[in-house]
Amino acid sequence: MASRLFLVLGGVRSGKSAFAESKIATLSEGPILYVATGVAVDDEMTERIRLHRKSRPQEWSTLEEPTKLAEKLAPMLTGDGAPGAVIIDSMDVWVANLLMENQSENKHPLEEIVTTEAEQLLKLVVDSPQAFVFVSSEVGLSLVPTEPLGRHFQDLLGT
Repeated sequence: MASRLFLVLGGVRSGKSAFAESKIATLSEGPILYVATGVAVDDEMTERIRLHRKSRPQEWSTLEEPTKLAEKLAPMLTGDGAPGAVIIDSMDVWVANLLMENQSENKHPLEEIVTTEAEQLLKLVVDSPQAFVFVSSEVGLSLVPTEPLGRHFQDLLGT
């Protein structure tokens, strides 16, 4: 059986998305679903999102969802028009979105929220026939953040 789960890791702005897009094109002759987790919080991010949209083939479907990946993705994976492959770009932005949506000085509720969402997504992926390509920044080789929320983020991505 061919592999159907792939993880693309790399530094910030290192070409991860372009690599993942070229990889996913080889995994399915059927439709491709691009799941984008970015949120346009400022002009720079708005421009990044615009460039990402422009770079994707027009025949790909797009789901823009910052936090509830499993909930929003599940109904799209079955029935007529279901994709043959899914790219989720990016997991680090998704975790950051969950943290920002649920800010707390206490690390444990944040871990529980992220873990619950991740487990729901993993179950969906394992139970689905589609190929998946996940994109994430590698933050373990970065400096240790000075803010508690930044350290929580780095810890969660590393576990």
